[in-house]
Amino acid sequence: MKKFLFIIIINCFNFTSAGAQEGVELFGYFESQVMGTKIGKEFFQLQSNKLRVDLSADLSDNISFAANFDYITYDGKKQWNILEYLSDEITSTVSSEMEDLYVVSFSNRQFLDNAYIKVNFNKFDLTLGKQQISIGTGYTWNPLDVFNTKDVLDPTYEQPGHNALRADIPIGKKLTLNCLYSPDETWNSSGKMVQVKGGVSHFDFTVTAIEILWSFHDYTQFDTEKSSFRLVPEKRHVIGGSTVGELLGMGVWAEYGYNDMQMTDNYYELAAGADYTFDSQTYIMAEFYRNTLGKTDHKNYSLNDWMRQFTSEQKTITRDQVYFLMRHPVTDLLDLGTSGILSLSDKSFALIPTLNYSFSDNMEIMAYLNLNIGRNGKAYSEESGNGGQIRVRVYF
Repeated sequence: MKKFLFIIIINCFNFTSAGAQEGVELFGYFESQVMGTKIGKEFFQLQSNKLRVDLSADLSDNISFAANFDYITYDGKKQWNILEYLSDEITSTVSSEMEDLYVVSFSNRQFLDNAYIKVNFNKFDLTLGKQQISIGTGYTWNPLDVFNTKDVLDPTYEQPGHNALRADIPIGKKLTLNCLYSPDETWNSSGKMVQVKGGVSHFDFTVTAIEILWSFHDYTQFDTEKSSFRLVPEKRHVIGGSTVGELLGMGVWAEYGYNDMQMTDNYYELAAGADYTFDSQTYIMAEFYRNTLGKTDHKNYSLNDWMRQFTSEQKTITRDQVYFLMRHPVTDLLDLGTSGILSLSDKSFALIPTLNYSFSDNMEIMAYLNLNIGRNGKAYSEESGNGGQIRVRVYF
């Protein structure tokens, strides 16, 4: 049934592109990837296939429409128990009756990732619908982004769409006011953002204020009536700013967000980085990240800390980290590089060698290894497994 639904949607897209509007474009990509990891003496694999169809249309001089539909299938190991990645000190606190509650399952999905209308008025632009919301200047971490959490092993992978109403209002020649409303059940539980963007000399900057209802789960208490772990929602206010520009031939950026929490202790996040491209086209980059919600001593990591990181309820379990990247084009088609993440707080490290190869303009291969170097119980522990991923993508 699901396959028939997908075929119907594709045919509708084809019909629209053929007859409704000359400006309609239909494009997208197919992606197949395999992720593997070695835990103990066992090596596990998860393979996925993803078809993404993009539709865009200029309906008039000031109205445009865009949508993305994703269809994803999974094969291999589709159930992963988070407890297998954690130290004995953590797993010993979980009773045998609750062990099966910490299993993450992968099942086939089809969903509308983005679908929005953009209207250009004389005084402002209005975007309505499910759309990508990208906030901040950080490469790996974005302290101001309450909508997305990047994968530190693959931070440039596309982010999902979010339902929102957004207005972009120019203020004079150098400033822009961005207002965003993400509706929920009530006004109080809905997300709101006000951001001012501008530029001074070689630098762009933003000043941002956000209000959103944030939910933490207590992963030590299971609510049998709701068949989920106990939910602890609270109001979250974020105030901060970001900047990006050029200094002494280097690209530099910084981003800061202070979180005023209703129940959780207030905390702040800071990301600052720099990059440089040599004449040989070798590219280097480094970014520092501090999150005071994280812990400075790995002995204080709790089950809730680990689970909230896995579920993206908090961005990190460790307080201070550094991400670095070095990449060099070996040929016109092949890039080799390596990246790494160092926890300054617990002295663990993840090394990530990477490869990017382009067969042509519309086909590419990306591969990386993930090698964790750290004692048991630390953020990047050897016991949590080593592995890698291969991704092949074809554009159409």
